[in-house]
Amino acid sequence: MSRRCEITGVGPMVGHNVSHSNIKTKRRFLPSLSDIALQSDALGQSFRLKITNAALRTLDFRGGLDAVLMNTKDELLSTRARRIKRQVKAKLAGQQPAA
Repeated sequence: MSRRCEITGVGPMVGHNVSHSNIKTKRRFLPSLSDIALQSDALGQSFRLKITNAALRTLDFRGGLDAVLMNTKDELLSTRARRIKRQVKAKLAGQQPAA
């Protein structure tokens, strides 16, 4: 399982540990991932996604899973998130003519 956020696409970064004597050794900065159950308002069901804590704050700020998925490019989303986005899009497209 990859260490990558399923919504923002954030993954591990590389950098250096710098010692007191200024010796640089490689290290990895891993994202702070959480396995969270998120509720989709349009579909009325919950999905388990592995997302960063920063993405969780973004979800709260932007109004939930559906709003964030609709405004995120498909290239950044994981395959599971793309599948959820397609389902939400189809559900919302079916509701538009009735409203």
